[in-house]
Amino acid sequence: MRGIVFLCLLGCSLAQNLTYSWNGPGASSQVDPNTANACLTDTETCGCCLMQKQMWRMETFFNMSLAELQRGLERAQGVLNSMRSSRSAFSVALTDTRRCVGPNRADVVVQYQSVFINLGDGYNVNTGVFTVPRSGVYTLALTVYSDAGAAGVLLAACGRIRRNGRVIAALNEYNTQDQEDSATVVLAVQMQAGDKVDVILPATCYLCDDNSHYNTFSGFLLYATD
Repeated sequence: MRGIVFLCLLGCSLAQNLTYSWNGPGASSQVDPNTANACLTDTETCGCCLMQKQMWRMETFFNMSLAELQRGLERAQGVLNSMRSSRSAFSVALTDTRRCVGPNRADVVVQYQSVFINLGDGYNVNTGVFTVPRSGVYTLALTVYSDAGAAGVLLAACGRIRRNGRVIAALNEYNTQDQEDSATVVLAVQMQAGDKVDVILPATCYLCDDNSHYNTFSGFLLYATD
């Protein structure tokens, strides 16, 4: 019992010689001039001071974390909005009913009338032209099909993909060996916003289709470059 009393008295004696501050016992005491908290000016309530400091640190940390999360959310929302605004994809077929196009005396633009998807409304069914909405790398695909009508008759299934009036890919099935045949081309092309893409049916060639949709023209944005 005497030993316990001695230790208590020793602890009290040592405690009277200690100073308290924001940094805990033993450090120099400095009153924060920017705070009106009364416990900061009372050296006998160091526990309150230290708790107040820890609470302030935690509040600052969480405020900084919340602000960083908010900035991250705003950046993610901006990227998402940009992706939504730049979504572009189309896929169209020649017709939904039995129909043949051509042959013609001159090259003509193929107007695909059956629309599978036209995300972003870049493809115009009235003109047959796809207008690039945003600069980037696009995938384009064209399939041409035709039926000569009988064996030994000339088959002439042809098509040309153009960008701004210049041919960038061509397909030809021109022979008397097959009554019906098809051909497909797929390519990746870097294009600028406002570019015009269409399919040309060359003179003397013709395409035939029905609700099976043998003749298709498709494209979509792989990634933006602006």
